[in-house]
Amino acid sequence: MTQGMPKHGTAFSVLKTEMIERGRGDVQWRDGKTAVYVFNAGEDVTEVQKQGYLLYLSENGLGPAAFPSLKKMEAEVVGMGLSLLQAPEGAVGHMTSGGTDSITMAVKAARDYARAQGQPEPFNLVLPYSAHPAFDKAAALMSIEIRRVATRPDYLADVGAMADQIDDSTLMMVGSAPSFPYGLIDPIADLSDLATARNVWLHVDACVGGYIAPFVEMNGVDLPPWDFRVPGVCSLSADLHKYGYCAKGASTIFYRSEALRDHMIFDQKDWPAGRMVTPTLAGTRPGGAISSAWAVMHYLGIEGYCQKQQSVTRARARIEMGVAELGFEVLGAPKLGIMAFSHPELDIFALYKRLFERGWVTSLCTQPKALHLMLSPFHETVVGQYLTDLTWAVEQVRGGITDAVTEVRYS
Repeated sequence: MTQGMPKHGTAFSVLKTEMIERGRGDVQWRDGKTAVYVFNAGEDVTEVQKQGYLLYLSENGLGPAAFPSLKKMEAEVVGMGLSLLQAPEGAVGHMTSGGTDSITMAVKAARDYARAQGQPEPFNLVLPYSAHPAFDKAAALMSIEIRRVATRPDYLADVGAMADQIDDSTLMMVGSAPSFPYGLIDPIADLSDLATARNVWLHVDACVGGYIAPFVEMNGVDLPPWDFRVPGVCSLSADLHKYGYCAKGASTIFYRSEALRDHMIFDQKDWPAGRMVTPTLAGTRPGGAISSAWAVMHYLGIEGYCQKQQSVTRARARIEMGVAELGFEVLGAPKLGIMAFSHPELDIFALYKRLFERGWVTSLCTQPKALHLMLSPFHETVVGQYLTDLTWAVEQVRGGITDAVTEVRYS
């Protein structure tokens, strides 16, 4: 039975107690046992997130004339992102509510650009099997055909196979930097060559990597070219609330030029309340998401981000060594914060279940079956605990001490 609204109000002190109690059953992410959903960069960064958000909690980014402070902060956040991503002169961007929002607006821009160029409909979008489902969601909203192409044996985008799927109605190709399932950077330079030769819009989904890869490179790691230094990249999405460590509800979408970006803008004049112009899917845009992002990025700066991202990659390297000793095989050669590893003998889903019993909430890959981690700076402090619990889980499963596990669902 649906519970209705209470007739009388309740003191917040009472409500707060109940809210805290309700959260006791949630994963204890502050202890480092979550390697998905939450990006823990430390209590100091969390405090900056909160205080930066609260200062503009009620303000609305929908009204830049009313809140020029938010307009300026967004412009500075976008400017920092463009600089990190090696964008050329004339490149532009906007903040959005998240990666799905950013990807949807990129697809919308590419669709309207294709229409302006006279491309025949119905349109299609060509992407590797490892690309994020947000592209499918955007395509469903706009009645665009999705053509997913199997990856190479090394789990990277198969450029040749993607070329075979391109036709006169292809409005966009996609590469990931990195892909969420495997944490691997697709061959963006090769995709760029193909996109340029076939005159197709290339979008790089760097929602996961956009705010970690630049600092990993600054720390001396050699990465394949993936950002606006690659000439065929038309647009790029990067989430601030992932490895930017900003409050949730913050992403960025960038375009090589204003001419490309202008196809993203929604401009409605014909209604009784006057003209409405919005750059993203949302109308109301929480001011706190903008101000919090601005605060965190200034709080950490390049030096702080380099330190945080070095903690992430150190944690990943230590886990790679540890799982190899347990007989796991790491998928590909991850260099950022995501990794996936399979086992030639053991039931991955059974291992996942045992780790869950120890309080670990992570992810899974299904093709191939693999354990999946999206690491944060705090995880460097719990690598030993994770490997100890993984060793225990291996012993439990190897010894047959497990229930029948056919499927694990997670959202």
